[in-house]
Amino acid sequence: MGKQQSKEKEMEPCKKEACLIQACLSKNDFLPHKCLKVIEMLQSCCEKCNYNSTHCASVSGLLKQKPK
Repeated sequence: MGKQQSKEKEMEPCKKEACLIQACLSKNDFLPHKCLKVIEMLQSCCEKCNYNSTHCASVSGLLKQKPK
């Protein structure tokens, strides 16, 4: 089972982080400022994989809502 998980991770980088954001937003009335930690985790993951993931497309929109 370990090989399947690592293969899946290669094919879908940042999926875990994207799922964490969705769960957080659902739990917090879809208020991004309450999910900054997981949003930043996704941003970090996307930077590591050079944004080569379908899950990274939403990061820019979420980051625009991040307070400066």
